[in-house]
Amino acid sequence: MLSVDRLAVSYGPAQVLFDICFSVGPGEVVTLIGRNGMGKTTTIFALMGLLPAHGGTAVFDGLPLIGLPPFRIAQAGLGLVPEGRQVFPTLTAEENLIATSAARFGMARWTLDRVYNFFPSLAERRSHMGNELSGGEQQMLAIGRALMTNPKLLILDEATEGLAPKIRAEIWQGLARLKHEGQAILIVDKHLDALLRIADRHVVIEKGHVVWTGSSNALATDQIVRQRYLQV
Repeated sequence: MLSVDRLAVSYGPAQVLFDICFSVGPGEVVTLIGRNGMGKTTTIFALMGLLPAHGGTAVFDGLPLIGLPPFRIAQAGLGLVPEGRQVFPTLTAEENLIATSAARFGMARWTLDRVYNFFPSLAERRSHMGNELSGGEQQMLAIGRALMTNPKLLILDEATEGLAPKIRAEIWQGLARLKHEGQAILIVDKHLDALLRIADRHVVIEKGHVVWTGSSNALATDQIVRQRYLQV
């Protein structure tokens, strides 16, 4: 579904990504993991057209992504849950969801009712403004908003950061449900134990390089990789 080959990105004269290579197949859950500042979010930004790439390729369902504007990439089927939630503060929860609905393009796999069934607490808070929601509710709203685009590939950047354990567990349960339904997912997150339970494969990034890839079973038993690159 997604194939990234030798992706390179710079901030001005400083190159920060070097020949990033990985793939995500239909229905797969793949993670980008590593310490802070190693290039995970930069990789996501390049895929979504939010940063220019100066080398390499990223192809999604046969469509080359590099050079496309972000709206075109979103229309192609990449749905982003950005770091920091970034809900629209002066729109209600329901208006946030309607704003990104792909139903206007004739695609209605995800509807308001389905999102509310997925996150019942959002149904109870549908008329509240985005800035009136708790941190956990805002994160659920950010995920629901991405799902309303009817994504072929859902991308989550630090979606459980700073959340209470109960809310974090609810989000992991929701992602497990999505995987069971065949949703392809690309995840950036720090909670390795949860990632090992849900992901098919992991891509470890260190200083802008891919230094290891493998399955959850392989990562769970490779103490050298965990200690050297993940500090766990």
